[in-house]
Formats: sequence, structure tokens, C-alpha cells
Amino acid sequence: MGAEGFGINPKVIEGIADEIAIAYHLGVQVAIVVGGGNIFRGVKGSEWGMDKAAADYVGMLATIMNCLILQEVLRSKGVQVRVQTAIAMPEVAEPFIRLRAIRHLEKGRVVIFGGGTGNPHVTTDTAAALRAAEIKAEVVLMAKNKVDGVYSDDPKTNTQAVKFDNISFGQIRREGLKVMDSAALSICEESKIPLVVFDFAKPGSIERIVRGDKVGTLVGFEGDL
Repeated sequence: MGAEGFGINPKVIEGIADEIAIAYHLGVQVAIVVGGGNIFRGVKGSEWGMDKAAADYVGMLATIMNCLILQEVLRSKGVQVRVQTAIAMPEVAEPFIRLRAIRHLEKGRVVIFGGGTGNPHVTTDTAAALRAAEIKAEVVLMAKNKVDGVYSDDPKTNTQAVKFDNISFGQIRREGLKVMDSAALSICEESKIPLVVFDFAKPGSIERIVRGDKVGTLVGFEGDL
């Protein structure tokens, strides 16, 4: 949504697609989990008096809208792409099928996962970790909005917060750092999938990461860092 506060900013979606297209043209297998907070957040719906489950389902539909828009922008840039959704809507996208998703990746297609996990009371973070585990991803790139890694405190409110270049899953738990929700962290840790937390607002970040450059914060395993 950029600076608009709601909806989709065409320049922002173009920039996101450009970043993904670069990685795609480098031959990297790319799967994407998209959120929907620019359109609707389940937490906000609950504040309005909606049932939490109903609000979460609206949020899942918002993610699918974003997926379909991203798909078309990527296609305009010569990227082969498929959208799979956790909520069945065969007229607009494939249902999520793990082996089919893996096959798309093997054929050089970008796969975009929409609809979260298809269940209420579960965050998009958890959906990303779960899909990463299911397709046996080598790494999860966690895009942040103008935060370039993991800090000892919120850098937006505490100017003394210290950035970590490397940190373990265990240290994140022990220090109570807010990186992603605990269920998502557990899935990544148990599946041996490291995270790279980076600022998506900085152009070229994904290309630098997949080329092996040091970007953001690497979240890994004690003894390996």
C-alpha cells in the first residue's frame, strides 16, 4: 500500500515484482506467501465486534486478492507463475497441493501461496513457515517494512536498539524478541530452515541474498552461527 494507508500502490507492487523477477531470472526457485494487511486485518475486524474466525477468513480472502494482482504483474515481466490457495476457489487459482507446488518449482515457475493456512486463529507467519517446510525450502526470506533485521528492541521506538547480524532461534526465544510468532519459529527451527530477516524497501535485497551477500539478520542454529 506504500504511503497510501490502504489498498495497493502500483509503484510498490511494480517494485516488489521487479525484486522477485530478478531472483527468478537468476534461476532460483521462488515460492511466496502473501499477506493481506493492506486490505483487511483479522485483528481489526475483531476490534469492530466481528467474530474472530469470521474476521480471519476475510483476511485470508484479502491475501488471495493480493496474490492474483502480484501474479498478473509478474506475468507482465515474463515470469511464469502459479497461485495456489488454501481456500478452494478453482475459478481463479489452483488449490494448494504440496506435490503440485513442488512440481511447479521444478519446472521453473514461481508459486504464490494465498489464503494463509486456510484456518482462522493462525497468522500468515505460520503459513509461510508451514509452506516452507512442506516444499522443503532451503531458506525463508522474511521481508520487513523499513526494518533491516532483528534488533534487541523495536528500532522505531528505541534508538538504542542493537541490530544482530546473526542470531539463533534459541536466543530469540530466551530474549523474547518479536521476529515472527512462536508457532512459525518452531516450525522453521524443527524443519532446520534458517531465516533471513531483511528490509524489503531497500532495492536489490533479494538479489544480494540469493547471491550470498550478507543482508539483514541471519536466524540460524546454535553451533552453526
